[in-house]
Amino acid sequence: VQLVESGGGLVQAGGSLRLSCTASGFPRGFSFSSYSMGWFRQAPGKEREFAAAVIWSGTRSSTGDSVKGRFSISRDNAKGTVFLQMNNLKPEDTAVYYCAGDRNPYYEKPFSPTYWGQGTQVTVSS
Repeated sequence: VQLVESGGGLVQAGGSLRLSCTASGFPRGFSFSSYSMGWFRQAPGKEREFAAAVIWSGTRSSTGDSVKGRFSISRDNAKGTVFLQMNNLKPEDTAVYYCAGDRNPYYEKPFSPTYWGQGTQVTVSS
């Protein structure tokens, strides 16, 4: 499974960005809706941190404590894409954001993906 992120960039504090991740290359018998999807982030010198995840249908999701109330995750199964809407961005949100996929369509906490994208840089200026 290949995951390709897009939508990163430079934004001022208080602004918004929407990241997208498109998936392809599913094994025979599987499709995008077979997977839970999520986002992680990693800032320089820090460990990778969970941001958000959503089950296959989009009807249940969760977000990390540091982004709760500001970030939301959604998916479009017809387009094979998962989104991360980021509002009220802060300089501490600066990180590389990674899309991830879990073969369990109803992921168990903690979200433990099998597949990873290459990441997209988000930089928030103060």
